[in-house]
Amino acid sequence: MRRFYKSVSVRPSGSGYEVMLDTKPLRTPARAPLVLPTQSLAEAIAAEWAEQTDEIRPAVMHRTQLAVTATDRVAPNRESVIDEVAAYAGTDLLCYRAEEPLSLAERQHAVWQPYLDWCAVTFDAPLLVTRGIIHKAQPEVALAALRRAVAAEDDLRLTALHTATAALGSLVLGLAMIHGRTGPEEAFAASVLDEDFQIERWGEDAEATRRRAAILAELVAVADFVRRLSG
Repeated sequence: MRRFYKSVSVRPSGSGYEVMLDTKPLRTPARAPLVLPTQSLAEAIAAEWAEQTDEIRPAVMHRTQLAVTATDRVAPNRESVIDEVAAYAGTDLLCYRAEEPLSLAERQHAVWQPYLDWCAVTFDAPLLVTRGIIHKAQPEVALAALRRAVAAEDDLRLTALHTATAALGSLVLGLAMIHGRTGPEEAFAASVLDEDFQIERWGEDAEATRRRAAILAELVAVADFVRRLSG
């Protein structure tokens, strides 16, 4: 889509803020009004639209995509989204440790266990750790507690949590990032710990480098999105 507007601005609208493209308020693809809860978030989304040149590239407009997804997809399907996000707890990345080599297992424990400990204390949801890739059922009480934690998020934060959890492959890391326990760079590094271990041995190809950069950029945007929700 080519750029069809000249100016971008932000204006108050009811209890929130709208992004204006020339004289028209920004709407979602489903034609719903896009009203943001804080001026800070509205300004960040406005900046994404202002940065577009002749061609609009939605793929790099992460904050816009999060707000649009929350409005058009998450809000109308909230329960199914909660179920999808909470399901990651049953096979959380951090719970599956290497059997060998010992150096990798030690690194996993050092980096991952503090997140699991934080999760156990914060949400009363202790998850079990196993070695190897054979599925290990988690305690139902822990899974229920984590589902409640996911369900407690509003639509915008739930969308951010969904995106972070899917990108990281871990609900624990997603929650840690959304709740400020860790930053996006640290969460990403924890999620690719195994991959980094292999890269140290065998090197990294160009395609993997691009993929990792794209994931990290998305996570940085998610963290900024959540921060701006607080004004």
